[in-house]
Amino acid sequence: REIWGNHVHHGLWSSGRESIREATEALVEQAFSGIRLRPGMRVCDVGCGYGETSRHLVRNHGVEVVGYTVSSAQYELARSVTLDDVNPSFVLGDWLVADVPDNTFDVVSSIESSEHMPDLERFFAEAARTLKPGGRFMVCTWLSRQGPSDWELRHLLEPICSEGRMRMGSEREYRALIEAAGLSVDRFEDLSDRVARTWTLCLAGMVRGLARRRDYWQFLLHDPSRNKEFALTLVRIRLAYALGAMRYAIFTATKPRTAARAS
Repeated sequence: REIWGNHVHHGLWSSGRESIREATEALVEQAFSGIRLRPGMRVCDVGCGYGETSRHLVRNHGVEVVGYTVSSAQYELARSVTLDDVNPSFVLGDWLVADVPDNTFDVVSSIESSEHMPDLERFFAEAARTLKPGGRFMVCTWLSRQGPSDWELRHLLEPICSEGRMRMGSEREYRALIEAAGLSVDRFEDLSDRVARTWTLCLAGMVRGLARRRDYWQFLLHDPSRNKEFALTLVRIRLAYALGAMRYAIFTATKPRTAARAS
């Protein structure tokens, strides 16, 4: 958070002069730009992190948001910095077994949480089940290029996934999973070139921290947490973007208003 702020996702740059906050909020607006949010709509923010996206949606669009996170640290911080206990609200729990009633939400969204789901098929199925008929689904996700080289897999993508405790699918795989869940994909937007600057700035922030703060060195050299591996991952991610091995995209999809008839 010290390096990047409470939005634990990529930023989106148009001019390159945007602040980190402006860029991360621009990504949120771009992600929801095809959904036409209206006041009073019920939105589920799956993998809400520290709740910054949820708060942004409430503040700027007047929607009702419930955010899900499996992290107790994220949950406690999200609640502590949210003035309204009712909207947005946060749930500490696993989305895959959330037991949300059918047809609950107008919108289900996920910004960079699908990569961490142990069961992607279930993730999309739950989104489809909990959406109202005609409801919209949106996911921003890290992707691998279709058919990466052996070198890219061995030295970039596989280490990134291992160190980040995640997995990256391809555009083709995500489309197939979304459609298998009964949703109709109506938008795919590749933003790779406009979000890659995120990692240049993250690397710069880490270097500044190492130059000025002893606790950064203590974390890297002595802290038992596996999270310190992510320092090396920053370099891999930036290189993966530069080579085109890693991509970043938005998918949106719609739940049919009526169930398909059996033939």
